[in-house]
Amino acid sequence: MSHKQEKIFLGLTILVMVLIFISSSMTYRQQTVVPELGRFNLNWLKKWLAPISIDYAGHTFSVKTDGLAGMVEFILRKLAHFGSNLLIGLFAYLGFTSLVPNFGVRAILVWLSATGYAATDEFHQLLTGDRSPMIRDVMLDSMGALTGVILAMIIFMLIQKKRPRKSRKYRVG
Repeated sequence: MSHKQEKIFLGLTILVMVLIFISSSMTYRQQTVVPELGRFNLNWLKKWLAPISIDYAGHTFSVKTDGLAGMVEFILRKLAHFGSNLLIGLFAYLGFTSLVPNFGVRAILVWLSATGYAATDEFHQLLTGDRSPMIRDVMLDSMGALTGVILAMIIFMLIQKKRPRKSRKYRVG
């Protein structure tokens, strides 16, 4: 991977981190999409979501307790946690190829760093009004980052496998 590509991946990592920081700076009322979701006809989702009940941090989320729009928002919020941290794990892993050439060490460092960032993000939410920092969100974020790192490792191995042996720059192990 070229240094230019690595810089792009590191830039994307920082971009996702900045977007998470901005999101964490907003109160729940500033972020909620329930009113917007209420404008859409989401009844087609009801048959799939109605039987689902999710216990999360002392609250049971369901269509019955939160309404269809509330349940959809809960799912979107948790997908955003997982997905944004998946991107951090993926981009950071690919961005640190030259800096940390050892495959496994890079994976561990990126995953631990992403988990640490997730913890500081929850602390940031503690300082923001109308937000609830949760250790479960750190765990969800951490699993998203781990998924991103694993995905990056698979991509990296596939790229390395396609290169002729003489042109491989980095050791896999």
